[in-house]
Amino acid sequence: MENLISYQEIALRLVLAVFLGGLVGFERERHNRPAGFRTHVLVCVGSALIMLVSAYGFTKELSGTGYVVDPSRIAAGVVTGIGFLGAGTILRHGNTVTGLTTAATIWVVSGVGLAVGIGFYLGAIVTTLMVLVSLIMLRGLEATFARMKRLHRVRVRGVDSPGLLGRIGGVLGEYGVNINKVDLSDAEYNEAFKAEVISIELFLRIPSHVNTEELLRRVATLSGILEVGWEGGEADEGKIQKEEPEE
Repeated sequence: MENLISYQEIALRLVLAVFLGGLVGFERERHNRPAGFRTHVLVCVGSALIMLVSAYGFTKELSGTGYVVDPSRIAAGVVTGIGFLGAGTILRHGNTVTGLTTAATIWVVSGVGLAVGIGFYLGAIVTTLMVLVSLIMLRGLEATFARMKRLHRVRVRGVDSPGLLGRIGGVLGEYGVNINKVDLSDAEYNEAFKAEVISIELFLRIPSHVNTEELLRRVATLSGILEVGWEGGEADEGKIQKEEPEE
């Protein structure tokens, strides 16, 4: 093995895989997705290691034995295996499916790891940059498409408690608002409120006659709601925030 690739090169490829996978994972972690920083790092560096083993691990041992070394055989199993891992991030809430983007990033990160493992650095780096552009810069474009469809994107933070989503849905139903998509984050303990806090992102189809600011204030008065605002606008535009949770 040492005649084909140096230990320094092995270390370089593994470290680069950690870095590239971490960049994508950090973006997913910021948005509280099911697979975050550590998952993407592990997938990327694991794929790189498998590619290294597949390409260089058996060459010396099998040289002169009559066996034909196929570097793609072990690496091909990564594509199949990653499919099962990505499926674990896909969740279904009624007619809404969430987690597809995260599953896709895991799949792409595994490809980045394979590219780094075989030494295709340019392809790995450019692909990582394109993934980040898609996740960060195109998010605003997605919001624009939603507005073109007369959809409003609302973000709600509240104390994780039974019936929270039902209370929100009840208010929206009073105003004749249709919910097209719901995205729930994992509950996280908030020291300031001494409670588990959850974020809810909703895509709403609001009738033209509805006063959206009145609707926002109505949702904000619900028990357990800490913050509600339109997603994609200015930081404090159209946002209602409480200083403490309802008792």
